[in-house]
Formats: sequence, structure tokens, C-alpha cells
Amino acid sequence: MALAAIILFLQAVMAPAQATTIAAASGMTKYRVYQNDKALKEFAKEADAIRYAKSYNYSHVETISGRKWVWDNFPRYKVYQNGSSSSKWEFRAYEQALALAKTMKNAHIRDMEGLGWTFETYANYRLYQGEITLPNWEFQSLEEAKKEAKKWGKVHVIDVNTNAWVWDNYTAAQISEKKKAQAVYQLVIDGEPIPDSKPYAFLKDAINVSNAIAGSQVVHTAKNKIVHSNVPSYEVYQSGRFIRSYIGLDDAVKYAKTLLNAEVLKDGKSLWSSYPYFEVYQSDRKIKSFQKLSSAMAYAQYYANITIRTIDGRALWSNIKSLQFLGWNGSSSSATILGHVAGTQGLDIDSPTWFELTSADGAMKDTSDPEVVKTLKAQGIQVMPLVHNGFDRELTTAFLKDGAAQTKFINALVNKASALGVYGINLDFEEVAAADRTAFTAFVQKLTTAAHAKKLKVSIDLLRGDASWNHRTAYDHAAIGAIVDTVIIMAYDEHWKGSKEPGSVGGLQWVEEGVKQYLDYGIPRSKLMLGIPFYVREWRIDADGKLVDNRAILMKDLPGLIAGTNAAKTFDPESGQYKYSYKKDGYTHVFWAENDDTVLKRIAIAKKYDLAGIAAWRLGYEDAELWTKMLRAK
Repeated sequence: MALAAIILFLQAVMAPAQATTIAAASGMTKYRVYQNDKALKEFAKEADAIRYAKSYNYSHVETISGRKWVWDNFPRYKVYQNGSSSSKWEFRAYEQALALAKTMKNAHIRDMEGLGWTFETYANYRLYQGEITLPNWEFQSLEEAKKEAKKWGKVHVIDVNTNAWVWDNYTAAQISEKKKAQAVYQLVIDGEPIPDSKPYAFLKDAINVSNAIAGSQVVHTAKNKIVHSNVPSYEVYQSGRFIRSYIGLDDAVKYAKTLLNAEVLKDGKSLWSSYPYFEVYQSDRKIKSFQKLSSAMAYAQYYANITIRTIDGRALWSNIKSLQFLGWNGSSSSATILGHVAGTQGLDIDSPTWFELTSADGAMKDTSDPEVVKTLKAQGIQVMPLVHNGFDRELTTAFLKDGAAQTKFINALVNKASALGVYGINLDFEEVAAADRTAFTAFVQKLTTAAHAKKLKVSIDLLRGDASWNHRTAYDHAAIGAIVDTVIIMAYDEHWKGSKEPGSVGGLQWVEEGVKQYLDYGIPRSKLMLGIPFYVREWRIDADGKLVDNRAILMKDLPGLIAGTNAAKTFDPESGQYKYSYKKDGYTHVFWAENDDTVLKRIAIAKKYDLAGIAAWRLGYEDAELWTKMLRAK
């Protein structure tokens, strides 16, 4: 209480210029760089974030608040050859993709925000010498095929889209000779000769007849080799279901264009597709597809546990993240602790009050219970016991002057915490003198170093405070935030027991401003948890309007109080809460309600600024039904 009074005094006397100077030195990050869906680094300035992102492929920049997409270097065009591609064949500029595709046979370019091809080099003609062909005898135009044919004799060209023999350079004499040769070309279906069909001596004659018989093939009987096939090899699928097949790619694509969510496959490779390139998954279930990334993003914003992936399986964006929920017990009683936890849902960390600095020589009171740790860990709940200083200023000052006492205390604390198998330690040293600022920061460093050596995490509870006078308190937020693993903002007691006027325990605007100030200290969002109250303070005012006294009321007791007193409510826009008042025994009673709605709004603030989680003071003050809504809000 004394500390709070000093804080209020300092706040009143600080010059506006000082506040302006501090605010100007804001270290709050506003932009986050991602590679694919993984966060890399945060920046205060957009230009710095973009500059950093440019050094990574598949990177993008978002605003942290609201996750607005600011910049990306995702490729727009992808080159495929025979249905296969590579990350090296992806480009932001169409001209780059085109330059590569033009050097490749049987290639195409896909606009990732479009359907089908924007360019393709698939062969329309193939050159043969008898039954022999070569890999490079594929051509887009007949003229190209004829140009190559000039280097060879007795060659012919097949139109691969129709299977028709369209050109050859045989002389009349050569054709006559071929027709008089041994008939070795037999027509078959499913490997069996077609009944009543005769073998042919000239391959062209066999091909012409085969093309009129669906599913037939030409076999060279002497070599037992298929030399021509009229079996469709291009398959059209719609939504994963086979529809029909075609001899030529052109006809397959022409038909596929009439269908939604279609693709053309050959030998299991996709050559043409109208499937949207971007897919939205909720957990591991695909729920929708989009042609444009911006549309997928707009849709994804409304859902939780979402990942946006490309059709190739690359994850580009994800909001799969849960807030961490920590709850203080405010008690060392094992029965009380377990009773508190039993009423929660989604609780990640429980913080029982187990350790206390009781003497300036470093003596420690220990009320821990290893069975509670085992029980909670079995339920998937980590334990982070609270250690406090009895809120004894003089004792703490003497302790911080004694290095041996600190070593004694720290060793006893971390050794016991390690033996218990807890997740970490929650440091709650309040009423520390402003003169001990440097000594307290050094103590936090010693404690954290020792805890980390035992693989323990350290969290610390700090007042919401105010940036304009923080430098005059015992708590160097920026320095401490760089040391510990988690900083919990005790964003309550805006109006406390010693306040001279009634008001909310923690108005929502006041809370949000406090979060922004903590971010301005440069403390990473991943280290910050927002402390929220499960209680209110009721103020009693006499007939002359003078404040008489106040009392704390548990959140779970408010509905009964409101119903029992017929309290009238009005909305207070400044606090974002409902203000209640009622008359009793000549006094006016006033309080600002804490309910499910305000708790969810506090959680929303934590999510808005992408904090690590929330911490509730304290468990047992709330109705168990609240946790159902809190769990959904994670």
C-alpha cells in the first residue's frame, strides 16, 4: 500500500516533458517477419522489417496487432516440366518464369493466383524413324518437326494429340518396298490380337487402322514390342474422382476446362489443374480453397487453429497458437490448491504460494507439497510456485545489501524447486524501496541465472505502473524484462484500498495503455502475460458525497449482491465496464462490475497485442462456468 501511495505521488509531480521524452523512446515492436508460417523477428519500423525479410525466401511481414499483411516476397509464377517442379523454378515476375520455360520441353507456367496454364511448351508432334524415336524428337510445330526430319531418311511425324500419321519423307518406291515386306505389325486390345484382323507390313497402314479402333495398340510381333498405342493416357479428374481419359493432352485440357476443381494427369503427374492453389486447413482438415492468397487470408481471420497451405503442401500462414493461462492460488493449502484447479478449464500453469523470505539473513519459509506437484503435472498442468518477501520493505532492503544472504536464499529456493520438479519460480517481491532499484535488478539476475542452471523458468510480477515515473521506482522494467523468462503485468488496483476516490479495479482502457507501455520498454511480447482481476472493489459514500471506506468483493459473489440489493447499473465508457450503485443504511455503495464479458475483453487485449498469456488473481474468486468461455477464447 505504501508503495502505491508513493507511486501516486510521483505521478502527480512528474513534469509532462519527462513523460513525452520517455514515450518518444518507445521500443515497442509493431511488425513481425515470418518465413512461411514461422515467426523470425520483430521490429518497431516497417522499413526495417521489410529489409530483414528480403534476406529470406518465402518471407512476409505482418503488423503484430491485427496481423495485417504488409509485404511479402512469395513467388507468383511456378514452372513445371512433365508435371514436376522445384523451388528454384518459382518466380515473382512472369518474365523470369517465361525465360526459363522457353528453354524447356514439355513445360508450363502456372500463375499461382490463376487456373491452368499461362504458357506451355508441350509437344504436338513426334518424329519417328520406323518404330524408333529419340527424346529430343518432340516439337510444338510441324515445321520444327520437318526441319529435324531433313537430317534423316525414312522418317514420319505423328500428331500426338490425335495419334494421326501426318507427314513422312518416304518416296513412292520406299512405300512400295515397305508394303511388300513381311507383315509384322499386329493390332491388339488388352494384349490379345483383334479377331479377324490381319497383320500389316507398313507401319502407317497399321496405325491408320488402329486409330479407328478405341483402345487398340500396334505390336511388332518379331520384337514383341508395342510400337503405337491408341490407349488414352491423359486422365481427367474432378475433386479427386476419375471422370474420363483422352488420347491427346489438348482434348483432355479442353474438357477439363468445363469442370470445377479438375486436373489432367499422365502417369500420375498433374499437367493441368483448375484446383485453387491456396487451401485453408483447420487443424488437419481442409475446409476451403481459394484462388487468391488475399481471399484465403480474409477467410482465415474468422477462424482459430488455421493454416493456409499451397496445393503443394507448403504452409504460408498460421494462427495456431493458444494463450497460456496462469492462475495464482494465494494459498499454500494443498486442499485449497487442488480445489481451485478442479474448477478451471484450460489452465496451463498453477502458482501456489509456497515460499517466503522471512529474514534478512536469507532464511526461507517453505510450505511446498510434492504430492500437489505430482497431481497437477499428471493433469498436464505445470507448477510455478510463488515466492514473496512478506511485502516487508525494511527486511528486503537489508536482504538486498547482503550478498551471502542472497546466495543462501537463492540456493535454498532453486534446489527445492528443482527437487519438486516444478516448471519454474514466480517472483512476487512487492514494497521494495526505490533506492534498492539497482540492487533488486542484480538480485533478479542472480536468481534467474541460478534457476536457469537448474533448468527452471523465472516469472516476475510487476505493477502496471506508468512509464512517466517508472524510473523512480524499484523496478527497472526494461532491465528485468531482459533477464527473466516471463513478466506478468499486474494490471489491476488502478483504484486500490488506499485510493482517495472510487473507481474501477482495472478499467479496460487503463489496462490496454499499460500493455502498450510495457511493450514500449522493449519487453518481447512472447515474455509478457497480462494479469487480470477476479475481484472488484465496492466503495461506500456518505450523504455528503464523502468516501467513507471500501471493501473487496469476489467476482463470483457479484450476481447475488446485485440481485439482493436491486443495484442500478449504468455503462461507464471510460472503464468499459458497468457501474452499479445501491443505497443501504444511508450510504451509497458503488462498484464497477467484473463479469464474464469483462474477463473476455481482457483476454482480447492480450490477444490483440499477441502476448504470451493471462494470469488470474486469484483462483477461487470466480464462478467455474467462466472457464468454459475462457477456454473457448484461448
